[in-house]
Amino acid sequence: MTKIGIIGGSGLDDPNFLKDYEELTIKTKYGKPSSSIVTGTIKGVEVAILARHGRNHSIHPSGVNYRANVWSLKEIDCTHIIATTAVGSLRDEIHPGHLVFPDQFIDFTKKREYTFFDEEKVIHTPMADPFSEILRNLLIDSSKKLGLKYHPKGTVVTIEGPRFSTRAESNMFRMIGADVINMSTVPEVSLAKELEIEYASVAMSTDYDCWKENEESVTFEMVMETMRKNAENVKKLIVETIPKI
Repeated sequence: MTKIGIIGGSGLDDPNFLKDYEELTIKTKYGKPSSSIVTGTIKGVEVAILARHGRNHSIHPSGVNYRANVWSLKEIDCTHIIATTAVGSLRDEIHPGHLVFPDQFIDFTKKREYTFFDEEKVIHTPMADPFSEILRNLLIDSSKKLGLKYHPKGTVVTIEGPRFSTRAESNMFRMIGADVINMSTVPEVSLAKELEIEYASVAMSTDYDCWKENEESVTFEMVMETMRKNAENVKKLIVETIPKI
């Protein structure tokens, strides 16, 4: 049976929006997830929504218990995860407000828990194609139908945070092939891969990081404002996609 985990929220945990709304408090062997999990149905499909940074955005990127988050969704039988994330654009053509569906990542984090297989046995999980092609293609098809501005693929580089990049770092990431930058995709995507959960990211471009001349450098306020403006598009996209999975 299909059950969709949504990490990030985008307002989908509104009890007036979900049917059969219920809130679960879960503790895993890796500790507590970032928030309680809101369950319900959207168009007849079971969903479970988890706020990655807490309900009031109180958990910094490296403070997120990624293992507890992903494990808790697996524990309640989620078969797929759609993750929403704010990203900075490293390419001219990816404008603020555009959506990107990454197919690759580059890991520039330094101090996170990266695996479930750190005791008893070691498993080397293949990671050549970390994101689910099934989910990515469904999200792309839905974006076409809704007339959203999107990019069907891209490489996301994940940095430690919570600070933003220096201009030199931003230009380096462009040089090594990254298209967008964020602080949350790794290790979330690779942990989902270890548990054989289909995972795809809806990456919302909110700014041009700080590489682009004649553009204001990214601030937290800028990110939140763009997310607020585009949250409705992300919500429509997820609602359109969920029944197709």
